[in-house]
Amino acid sequence: MGKNRLEAFSDGVIAIIITIMVLELKVPHSADFRALLPLWPVFMSYVLSFIYVGIYWNNHHHMLHAVKEVSGGILWANLHLLFWLSLIPFVTAWMGENHFETGPTAAYGFVLFMCAVAYALLVRGLVRNHEKNTTLAEAIGDDRKGKISIVLYLAGVALAWFAAWLGFLVYAAVAVMWLIPDRRIEEKVVEEIEEEEAAAEREQQ
Repeated sequence: MGKNRLEAFSDGVIAIIITIMVLELKVPHSADFRALLPLWPVFMSYVLSFIYVGIYWNNHHHMLHAVKEVSGGILWANLHLLFWLSLIPFVTAWMGENHFETGPTAAYGFVLFMCAVAYALLVRGLVRNHEKNTTLAEAIGDDRKGKISIVLYLAGVALAWFAAWLGFLVYAAVAVMWLIPDRRIEEKVVEEIEEEEAAAEREQQ
């Protein structure tokens, strides 16, 4: 089946997630800039979560661009990813409102861990279930960066129970690692398009 509805639905859900997060930024009643100081944990949580949601949207977009077809199982795998992404606003607000206390920070890391696992399952499902998705399979390879991220999330959750700020630093480090979009997929798609165009030109000649 086609991928258009899956892509459109995912874009809509991710847009709503970002909207919910920004609504958690409460406007202070005072016009004094000092009134913003107590909000810094909430704002820092929002910034990190916005970056994460943006990373998932960016890589999700690149991945689907390399996909030729999806199945019912892939639709469920995608919903599984969206479920965990939809929890990001909740744990973001909980962590920010409680100034990075141990429990909320560990819960935040657990949700990030599950998002990474769900994304990995979606990728593997697309690669293994459809022969036409060879471009994606070649681009993903062994997905070393994704596996490293999952391990780091677990490390961050563990560290958060000893010192919440250490867990937060690990989550931020993983985000920095993913800030640059994964070019493997984009390069493979461009390469495939160029090969198809070259083949079409040879046929015309």
